[in-house]
Amino acid sequence: MEWFSADGYWLSRLIFQRTLAVIYLVAFLSAALQFRALIGERGILPVPELLRRTPWKAAPGLFRLHYSDRFFAAVAWGGCAVSVALIAGLDGFLPLWGGMLLWALPWVLYLSIVQVGQVWYGFGWESLLLETGFLAVFLGTGDTAPPVLVLWLLRWLLFRLEFGAGLIKMRGDECWRKLSCLDFHHETQPMPGPLSWFFHHLPRPVHRVEVAANHVTQLLVPFLLFTPQPVASAAAALMVLTQLWLVLSGNFAWLNWLTIALALSVIDWTPFAGRPPAVAAPPLWYEVVVIAVTGLVLVLSYRPARNLLSRRQVMNRSFDPLHLVNTYGAFGSISRMRLEVVVEGTADPVADEGAEWREYGFRGKPGDVRRLPRLFAPYHLRLDWMMWFAALSPAYARSWFGPFTERLLLGDRDTLRLLAHNPFPDAPPAHVRARVFHYRFTGPSELRATGCWWDRTYVREFMRPVSRPLPPEREGRDTGRGTH
Repeated sequence: MEWFSADGYWLSRLIFQRTLAVIYLVAFLSAALQFRALIGERGILPVPELLRRTPWKAAPGLFRLHYSDRFFAAVAWGGCAVSVALIAGLDGFLPLWGGMLLWALPWVLYLSIVQVGQVWYGFGWESLLLETGFLAVFLGTGDTAPPVLVLWLLRWLLFRLEFGAGLIKMRGDECWRKLSCLDFHHETQPMPGPLSWFFHHLPRPVHRVEVAANHVTQLLVPFLLFTPQPVASAAAALMVLTQLWLVLSGNFAWLNWLTIALALSVIDWTPFAGRPPAVAAPPLWYEVVVIAVTGLVLVLSYRPARNLLSRRQVMNRSFDPLHLVNTYGAFGSISRMRLEVVVEGTADPVADEGAEWREYGFRGKPGDVRRLPRLFAPYHLRLDWMMWFAALSPAYARSWFGPFTERLLLGDRDTLRLLAHNPFPDAPPAHVRARVFHYRFTGPSELRATGCWWDRTYVREFMRPVSRPLPPEREGRDTGRGTH
């Protein structure tokens, strides 16, 4: 079938695949370095407890067969190794079926991680990576031209990603329609970056232009992805530029970089590609598999497509347990005020205001007012992101904040590794508390006078002081040092 292959897109496939492999590497590395404290056997939300209370079909994966921290580490570090092999182009040295299996391996491994990740993996870019990774399995390898159908499925994914994000904004907060959301967003976003202070202080007319350009890119440009070249390439290039602007303005894990990867698959690189390599005709079994997968994706696209057209559109929802076709969106509403949960401990036996309270430092979320926000993306600091949600509403933290503070009281080594600063290096504190502060970016004159990037004001108590848990054998006999 001559229509099946797109010989001219061999370089587009190569660029897309290598970029995706780098993102896979970052995702697996994030899992390997953070899982013990978050979901390990002694973690804040242990995987074994999740597996006991949920059915297999709700979240199928490798950990349904067996779970231990050692096995999870093997999965995560194994995913890193496979990602490095894909970055190096090992798939190109394998037969077609071997290359497809190699690309299927990180998808299976990361799907298994997401299925047990609970709130720490409840972000849209997790499903986006799985959906993109699933389609990448069927793109073929160097000795076979990329199939047209899979290239179109990648465009369909990019369309849903961008158009869904645009619609949720227009249907959500009125500041998007008034072009005023960026008066607040650079300051109140989940994890500001090193340039966020400067973006926040851009003139308001520039913020209006930013929002208007965002609407054009997300609501109009996506339709151009389905037009002939070079229009489709121009549309994709505009998306890449928009995403790079977002990369500069804040930390959004790998969401922006994965969107860029999808856009790069649309661009026709023929003028820069030189002579295309010789490729073999696709075998019949490959054509059958690709056509079947395309049919499956189209069938599963019904609910996400209906969601796009619904007035009750939801963001970042998976409609099947394997995350094959999902719905996306971000920032349907914008916070006008930045609230931060500040966690403190004291070694004093009495937990009152006269005690010496010392603040725990986080790696990414604002804390020390003199500390310029850091760049972490595409690496994902999961605890820091959830702390932002906790400040929005205690309901977001109900399942994990108590166990988190308990591990601080115990001086849990894995939990402390997630933090940038432990104010109790010699022994755990006697008490821990959490308070909510209002953070705002200082102005240029304030920055020059004080050296502070932030100004903060106490708002309210988030969690009253709690004390070190009792050993199991003493519980019920001595309540004097129990949780307050």
